Amino acid sequence: MTANRPMEWNENHSSVTMFVLRGLSDEKELQLILFPVFLGIYLVTLIWNLGLILLIRMDSQLHTPMYFFLSFLSFIDICYSSSISPRMLSDFLKNEKTISFIACVTQYFVAVWMGLAECCLLAAMAYDRFVTIGSPLQYSAIMAPGLCGKMVAGVYVTGFLSSLSQTVSCFNLNYCGPNIIQHFFCDLPQIIPLSCSNPFISQIILLLAAIFIVFGSLLVTLLSYGFIVASILKISSGKGSAKAFNTCASHLAAVTLFFGTALSVYMHPSSSHSMKQDKVLSVFYVTLIPMLNPLIYSLRNKEIKGALKRVIKRTTY
Repeated sequence: MTANRPMEWNENHSSVTMFVLRGLSDEKELQLILFPVFLGIYLVTLIWNLGLILLIRMDSQLHTPMYFFLSFLSFIDICYSSSISPRMLSDFLKNEKTISFIACVTQYFVAVWMGLAECCLLAAMAYDRFVTIGSPLQYSAIMAPGLCGKMVAGVYVTGFLSSLSQTVSCFNLNYCGPNIIQHFFCDLPQIIPLSCSNPFISQIILLLAAIFIVFGSLLVTLLSYGFIVASILKISSGKGSAKAFNTCASHLAAVTLFFGTALSVYMHPSSSHSMKQDKVLSVFYVTLIPMLNPLIYSLRNKEIKGALKRVIKRTTY
């Protein structure tokens, strides 16, 4: 069924100008319950991530590579969540969840840009943890500010170019028929099947992005942790080993959550049953992970707690 399908006609074919998002649920009562829940999650995401960025900027003792990367991770999480959550929240209050073609393109482009940038940034942070534990004496020389800046720039440029290529290849296809997206945001696995064109090129570009960026980042992360484990095993004292492991615990938790949920959504055959599971998992990595990341890195982190106390004391007096 393709109701509510605005069309534009030209000489050869019609093209869809509006998509319909099915959302998380069709039940109006449930949507009204979900609205305040997700509004609270989104506001907490903004407050925690912005607070962490400001804290890192304001406290000089946090001006280290690890917190430099962490501030950009918080910025990515804000952008990623903001590309999807406001639209999802407004759709909870609407009867017709329509989104214009241009708005769908923009949402997808920003979400993929930030998502791929986070993949690469997590890999860069894993390398930083490896240098911290594997070469502590050379750490300052290796992870110099210039290198850290170039790594972050590379993260954003890689995400941007990959997202641009995916967006252009997908949305240049001809959409002339069905326009109902079985999701609460514009996502290619649900959009490409709606196309009337041959999506082979788009699928190849998606596959290349998945191999080189997603799995490439995961491989760098796994290799870094392999070397970290080898370095920890060489530490003779149990106390030293525990301290080294605690240095990586928060990042390892963030990596597991991000890659675990993302791969579980995109790495299995789709079906009507799995679509419901995909929506639940998508909610997790779209809304919950950006909220949890600053908590994961701040919880039991003495440096963050110390910086917070210093900033409060400085602003109070």
